[in-house]
Amino acid sequence: MKKTVTPRGAYPLTKRVGDFIFVSGTSSRRADNSIAGVDIIDDMGTKKLDIALQTREVLKNIENLLSNEGATLSDVVDVTTFLVSMNDFAGYNNAYAEFFNTQTGPTRTTVAVHQLPHPDLLVEIKVTAYKKQV
Repeated sequence: MKKTVTPRGAYPLTKRVGDFIFVSGTSSRRADNSIAGVDIIDDMGTKKLDIALQTREVLKNIENLLSNEGATLSDVVDVTTFLVSMNDFAGYNNAYAEFFNTQTGPTRTTVAVHQLPHPDLLVEIKVTAYKKQV
């Protein structure tokens, strides 16, 4: 089993129901609680947040969670993405396309939200995968 983050509340990171695997909303938070895609750019603590890097890290975190269930990203059938700003859509969409494609990828819904559980988070993604149990 690969190391994953600890849930920030009373919920599982994944839940299997028959052949379906539901992955809770996942961010770019790492197992050490740092957040990918956050760079301090000056002595005043000014931060640069990178939507593409955060999106890649979220999808890698989801890939890791799925692997613990015996599944891969190719088993994902539906994606729901929450963006803090639709101005980040292009960067998110380009990074997303590195993992999925139009012909074989999952269905997807992307919505804008007011905020996520940490001010440095730009994106959160939840997925549903389908993988027959062996």
